[in-house]
Amino acid sequence: MKLSQFKFNLPRDLVADYPAKNRDESRLMVVNRQTGKIEHKVFKDILSYFDDGDVMILNDTKVFPARLYGNKEKTGAKIEVFLLRELNRESRLWDVLVDPARKIRIGNKLYFGEDDSLVAEVIDNTTSRGRTLRFLFDGPFEEFKATIESLGNCPIPKYIRRPLQPEDTERYQTVYAKVEGAVAAPTAGLHFSRELLKRLELKGVNFGTLTLHVGLGSFRPVEVEDLTKHKMESEQLEIPQSCADIVNDAKRKKKRIVAIGTTCMRATETSVSTEGMLKPFNGWTNRFLFPPHDFAIANAMVTNFHAPESTLLMMVTAFGGYDLIMKAYKEAVKEKYRFLSYGDAMLIL
Repeated sequence: MKLSQFKFNLPRDLVADYPAKNRDESRLMVVNRQTGKIEHKVFKDILSYFDDGDVMILNDTKVFPARLYGNKEKTGAKIEVFLLRELNRESRLWDVLVDPARKIRIGNKLYFGEDDSLVAEVIDNTTSRGRTLRFLFDGPFEEFKATIESLGNCPIPKYIRRPLQPEDTERYQTVYAKVEGAVAAPTAGLHFSRELLKRLELKGVNFGTLTLHVGLGSFRPVEVEDLTKHKMESEQLEIPQSCADIVNDAKRKKKRIVAIGTTCMRATETSVSTEGMLKPFNGWTNRFLFPPHDFAIANAMVTNFHAPESTLLMMVTAFGGYDLIMKAYKEAVKEKYRFLSYGDAMLIL
């Protein structure tokens, strides 16, 4: 398929700048692949679509405060540093994005904190905005981590047109977030409250948990018309044996298996056995899912409403069917659903 097939007009006022007041009371569009029927619900109504023995696959990654503000040596110019991933723990090496990038060259030192309590040196250029930094910090890792967490800010997306709020620290995180390492939230999971998860559990729904540390690669623009030529950036993934066992048991019993978000869908499609079962995995994935694709594990999906021409929209159309999902998106715009990270949700059955 071609990039241009994923264009649609997204009015700016439909991009959610704030989350719903209550997690499980965002809107929910339910799309049935068999009948083509589209329903309009509230997210907590998801309870009525699942029964005893069904499985929800959750991503328990936890967002860390990846956005730092510092100053360049000598000039004092204000610099934003976005931490992408740790390259070497002992050497304190990190892949980062810097803004404005034109001012940041190899050898420059950057200072963070009111008392310059953290210093980093630029040791490599990786892309136009990408740099490798070495943090000059002598203390133990726990102390370094605590310093980063005290100076860092919750990395809500730049398209959110308002200052960071204290509540973002909680709301830009799933209630089941556990393993720190993501620079963006697995946003389909933001709709689940603890109460809703408990009610699903009481109904007999099982949960399989994996960890995929969300990077920025999923959100990078696709710059080629031919989608087969697009390369995704790798993200760290762990699928434990316990998750594989829960999912495969449900698969054998022909139960509903729902991937909560594009991260879980990409994760499960990364590690499929020749018999079509989920395999444990520990490594990196750069799986790019776009139409046509035969999905092996999940037979249902919860996802947010995504941006035009995004890899996330491409994955959703691969699962839901291009024509049906593009029709659903047209209806979402007409019905003023809220889009992107803090927006509403879609359940595809």
